[in-house]
Amino acid sequence: MQKYPSYLPVAESGELSRRVQAAQRMLAQCRLCPRRCQVDRLSGKLGYCRAGARARVASWNRHRWEEPPISGSRGSGTIFFSGCTGRCLFCQNYPISQLGVGQDVDDERLASMMLELQRDGCHNINLVTPTHFVPQILAALELAIPRGFRLPLVYNSSGYEALEALQLLEGIVDIYLPDAKYADEKVARELSGFKRYVHANQIALVEMSRQVGPRLQLDADGLAIRGLIVRHLVLPGELAGSAEVARWLAANLSPEVHVSIMSQYFPAHRAIGHETLGRKVSAEEYKRAVEAFAAAGLTNGWQQEPEEE
Repeated sequence: MQKYPSYLPVAESGELSRRVQAAQRMLAQCRLCPRRCQVDRLSGKLGYCRAGARARVASWNRHRWEEPPISGSRGSGTIFFSGCTGRCLFCQNYPISQLGVGQDVDDERLASMMLELQRDGCHNINLVTPTHFVPQILAALELAIPRGFRLPLVYNSSGYEALEALQLLEGIVDIYLPDAKYADEKVARELSGFKRYVHANQIALVEMSRQVGPRLQLDADGLAIRGLIVRHLVLPGELAGSAEVARWLAANLSPEVHVSIMSQYFPAHRAIGHETLGRKVSAEEYKRAVEAFAAAGLTNGWQQEPEEE
């Protein structure tokens, strides 16, 4: 019978130590995201994500407002990392993602955060914006597991991932919670500064599905223990290409994949005053997006009630 969580066999076999070393080598010529900056972060140089050798954490606490199988009754143990591989004009967390608000922590402190959230009764550890800190997360796990860490790991990301880095997480991440932000490369570049987001995102989603399966597995209490949830933020003016995203997910992952269709967009950061992004999503725009996902055969997941201006 497979041990649970997923990372226990990887740690007990010694494979985790090998991956920690491989991830550290990736920091010397950073290629943790599709940008492949190739800067030497081990020497303290910063990549496009503004991250160096140590993880930077903006906050870590119990979070009760994720999707129901993630939050459950006791909340998700969220570790919110600073920096980002994107530059979204509309980022609602831009002081953290783009201004770098947070505190540098070593691997030992990151491991302690995981253990403290476990002792606090959280259902899982929710790694938010973790892409550029995969080596530090693996190193922290190597310290935390021998000290009794046993919570499922949620990898909560923009979906802009490098295949090489994702492969280091196979058998370690229990639940992938990525975005599928865009259907058009030009729009992704203009609004979020991503290079070839759609291409990289689609490769990443297929790999995540291969690792944990496209279906969300729940325990007897309705909590997620393994699988995939794809998030999609509906944008004003249908800039996210929701209908095309829906068709791709159904055709390339599975009609059974769980999708969280989000209506919570509001103008923030550099989107304030923008011709299209300078308003909330209308109820009609959100309704059309939901209908497009249903038409694609995607019926598992969650919707939000839109809040019009």
